[in-house]
Amino acid sequence: MNAPLTLSAPCPKETGRSDETYAVDNDEFLLTVFGDALIDARPVVVSFDGNPANAPARVWFGKPWLGAADQSTALPATANNYFSLAVFRPDEAGQYRRQKARFTGLYAVMLDDVGIKVAMERLTLAPSWLLETSPGNHQAGYLLSEPLADGTAADRLMNAIIAAGLCDPGANGPRRGPAAGGDERQAHAAVPVPDGGVVPGLRYSVDELVDGLQLELSAEGRPKRQTEGRARQHPSDGDPVWIPGPEENSVLVALRDRGLYKAPLGDGKHDITCPWVQEHTGEVNGGTAYFEPDDNWPIGGFKCLHGHCADRHVRDLLRFVDVEVSAARMKPTIRVMAGEIHRVVDAAERELAQSRRHYQRGGLIVTIVTDPGTRETRVQDISPPALVRALAGVATWERFDARAEDWTRTDPPARHSAVLFDSTSYHHLPVLSGLTRQPYLRQDGSLMVAAGFDPATGMFGVFDAREFSVPQNPTRAEAEAALEALKDVLTEFSFARDIDLSAALAAILTAAVRPSLAHAPMIHVRAHMVGSGKSYLCELITAFATPQRGTPTTFPGDDEECRKLLLAELLRAPAVIEFDNLTGDLVAHKSLCTVLTSEHMSGRILGVSKTATVNTRALFLSSGNNVGPVQDMSRRCITIHLDPGCEVPAARSFARPDLVRDVLRERGRYVSAALTIVRAWIVAGRPKTPCKSLAGFSDWSDLCRQPLLWLGLADPTESVFLAMAEDPDRETLGRILTAWQSVFGKTAAMVRNAVKQASAFGDEHAELREVLRDIADERGEINRRKLGWWIKRHAGRIVDGRRFVRGSGNRSAETWQVESTTPAPASVPASVSPVVPVSILPTRRSGSGIADSDNAYARASRGE
Repeated sequence: MNAPLTLSAPCPKETGRSDETYAVDNDEFLLTVFGDALIDARPVVVSFDGNPANAPARVWFGKPWLGAADQSTALPATANNYFSLAVFRPDEAGQYRRQKARFTGLYAVMLDDVGIKVAMERLTLAPSWLLETSPGNHQAGYLLSEPLADGTAADRLMNAIIAAGLCDPGANGPRRGPAAGGDERQAHAAVPVPDGGVVPGLRYSVDELVDGLQLELSAEGRPKRQTEGRARQHPSDGDPVWIPGPEENSVLVALRDRGLYKAPLGDGKHDITCPWVQEHTGEVNGGTAYFEPDDNWPIGGFKCLHGHCADRHVRDLLRFVDVEVSAARMKPTIRVMAGEIHRVVDAAERELAQSRRHYQRGGLIVTIVTDPGTRETRVQDISPPALVRALAGVATWERFDARAEDWTRTDPPARHSAVLFDSTSYHHLPVLSGLTRQPYLRQDGSLMVAAGFDPATGMFGVFDAREFSVPQNPTRAEAEAALEALKDVLTEFSFARDIDLSAALAAILTAAVRPSLAHAPMIHVRAHMVGSGKSYLCELITAFATPQRGTPTTFPGDDEECRKLLLAELLRAPAVIEFDNLTGDLVAHKSLCTVLTSEHMSGRILGVSKTATVNTRALFLSSGNNVGPVQDMSRRCITIHLDPGCEVPAARSFARPDLVRDVLRERGRYVSAALTIVRAWIVAGRPKTPCKSLAGFSDWSDLCRQPLLWLGLADPTESVFLAMAEDPDRETLGRILTAWQSVFGKTAAMVRNAVKQASAFGDEHAELREVLRDIADERGEINRRKLGWWIKRHAGRIVDGRRFVRGSGNRSAETWQVESTTPAPASVPASVSPVVPVSILPTRRSGSGIADSDNAYARASRGE
């Protein structure tokens, strides 16, 4: 922003007024805009060096521009320069401020964000200058042939520009001239002065701007009473608040009646016969189209490619077919009436729903947006100001004017918008469950290949169906071929065992069908050292969930931080949430455990007095060296172990160094392969291979585990059971059960008795003493309260056929005894080989020998 702004080429449209562009400096530019006849009234300018975002408030105070000859207000090309579009007279103290009371005349108007928010094609009138403020983003200026001295008329002109969607609502403020009050500190919103070129011959009257830009200028003064035609707009039930929009486009009806309609062209465009076809060279009948109203064309559009109609626009078409502008807008009308706020708000919500661009998600009104820079599509909650703008776009709002004795157009009232925003429930807005970046499975196993919103599932498909090709009824042979294609992209990863390759394939299937699953386990990639490909494998898995590159974040340090992070992320409906390069074990934060085994998560949103409930359908990934899931995360996480088997893994060379880029380039083919495997298993009748049950993830096990077992691969969940077997809590519990039983046998004993026995000298009870110290050591002594709390927390859990149970009888203190249990029958039949526990994850201990999480009681008792 420190570099001088440059002027791009003038509008590519031809003009008969001027075919020359004049290169000027900043002062010459202002001289072109305002002329040299200014005496008392002056435009207000701001000029300073440095980044505007970091500039102190004092630099934004404006000063009058006194002309090119006065060096005190010179605007150097190397500075950030801003100017007002209007001129103002000084106050009693001689100070120039951009206030309504000081407004003298408007000399130009300007359109914002042309090329980004406003389509370049919407410039139906050649601008006097076109300034590129950032790549692809322009500001278009229009010089007035005569300054507009009437402040009310200037307001009407700017309101018409905003209503046409050519400027943000905030444009009707100090940077645009007289429409709002304010002082020079708001000048940073003003127009950047270009150090480039201008076409001074392109000046327009207000009427020419209105006609050329296809604006709808409100009537001057109070409108007259107009009762004719109003009665026809009322519905049959006489609803005084909501007048629905016309069922048919009146312009299309008129075109058909006159025999001018030809055929639809799609996307709201229609091929028509030009009403002035007799003026065409040779009366050629072709190259003419009508566009239905949308954000860029509020009253519709008209385009004829023949030169004789180059200056004709949609207003000319409306006059020809005798359709009023208000009817051409195709909008419903909502009337603001006292005592009817509930019905007004209900009508507003109904029209938001009818727009098919707004939804409800977790108690919030949301829309779906695509970032113009990253091209990432996400769910965006609507702020109160954005809701006002949305309501203005879906309906025409009216308020009764007693003096005019008629209904006049108005903006959506902030009060009514706030009531809608703060509502606890929405009866009309469809529920948005999430986004999907590829075809997805319905609940019955069928494949949904259509993009857009699906009311049955609540999912919104953000993909091009033409990129994906999944057989309607894939065979096992097709599934095997698809499996080989997925194995091919994994050939350069060094998996420690076959179960790790199978786990990676299960992760790919999970990424492909995650929007169809209520729950799915987390995927963790671990290795012994850096450079083993952990992050790269996560990046590859991410490519099967979304065409966008992943944005990993750090693992939260505590549950409160985790809850805030997850709620903020899940509100956006991301495809993937990734924690990269963990430096500690995957701790079982309560919030993380919740989102992995629950379909929804609730929490209070920062800055909004609402509690949101969001869907948890996102793929969770993590990676780290020699770290993995512990405690309750052990059963919620599948671990993929990479082992390159070399001293410096980062120095390896690969046959496909751009693997992820290759997969993204052919993403449709690879995602289709993953979906083919799942669909083939469903078509085959969902054959079940006997395996251990993974509690809480039955649907995931069916769609992402069973198809791989069906195709002969190892069980991808074997790492889960190995991790649970290596759980530090389980090991410690097994040790205390063995030591307690060796001392007390089947007799119930109090905690203090155990501590007394463990404190006795000698080696007879050394094992009991060691394990009790591991659990409850505090400053060299065993904390009995902590020990009792630990045993109570693990009571009933079976390890090696034993468990703690409460002793019977009435005693002054609780007693515990070790009970032997009969092992529960395994879910794996005798013909299936049992899993042999293999030590994968090292037992992680604190200084006292117990897992860090088990010191929570001790820290709490010390007040830490």
